[in-house]
Amino acid sequence: MTTKTVEKIVSPKPAHFVGDGFRVHNFIPGIQGMDMKRMDPFIMLDYNAKFHFNGTEQPRGVGVHPHRGFETVTIAYKGKVQHHDSAGGGGIIGEGDVQWMTAAKGVLHKEYHETEWAKAGEIFQMVQLWVNLPAVYKMSCPKYQAIPNDAMTKVDLGNDSFIEIIAGTYNGQKGPTFTFSPVHVMNARLNKGGKAAFHFPADFNTAALVIEGSILINDNERASVNQLVLFKNEGEAFTIEAQEYSIVLIISGMPLNEPIYAHGPFVMNSREEIMQAFEDYNIGRFGYLAD
Repeated sequence: MTTKTVEKIVSPKPAHFVGDGFRVHNFIPGIQGMDMKRMDPFIMLDYNAKFHFNGTEQPRGVGVHPHRGFETVTIAYKGKVQHHDSAGGGGIIGEGDVQWMTAAKGVLHKEYHETEWAKAGEIFQMVQLWVNLPAVYKMSCPKYQAIPNDAMTKVDLGNDSFIEIIAGTYNGQKGPTFTFSPVHVMNARLNKGGKAAFHFPADFNTAALVIEGSILINDNERASVNQLVLFKNEGEAFTIEAQEYSIVLIISGMPLNEPIYAHGPFVMNSREEIMQAFEDYNIGRFGYLAD
């Protein structure tokens, strides 16, 4: 296999708030050269780097809002997120857990800090990733996959290091999540000196976000906490080695190579489909969810 080399290593842009509960740095599509087409099928990546929220009786978060045409993947590293949607999905995402929501033809959604966690206040850290749906599935029925940490496939690397598979495969072992196109999402949890080798097709759009610690990529390039590594679309194999205890989110997916027409919370394939999404939302076809 040939080496998948680094295209660039980027630091986060200044943070902004989504609602009052999520202080995020946007990498996709906010970083130059990482637009929706380049990162297809990953159309958004918001990263809430470690941030301390003071305790409050009124949980912070984002009120009711619609989605259509894609999936939202919420990965909690620190803190707890509570959520509900108009399709009947909902629950609490604890530390290490994932919520994989398929909005498809449309849902209303709200997410906020879990009530008891919000009262105490603590360090909060999370990722929200949007995964585009192939055109044929955009108007399918919404679904919801709750993925507690203990349901994730763990691949032992030795040295008390392991890969935590959320979706896709690693070394022939499969994660628990159903996906509509070939997508790999996993955490590498590595002790100092721990090393992981990855193999993805050359044309898959691939990136690594350093959640904790610092890493050496392909034995010669360094990335530190909160930086994102974008790989070139050539070669298949790369390695990461932890310079200290590190957590690294790895994403890699097959580009859909379909038209992308996005407007706010809707991602479809044409302007006409976006207009229809707004009409359907306005007349109540996304269901009802109390704020």
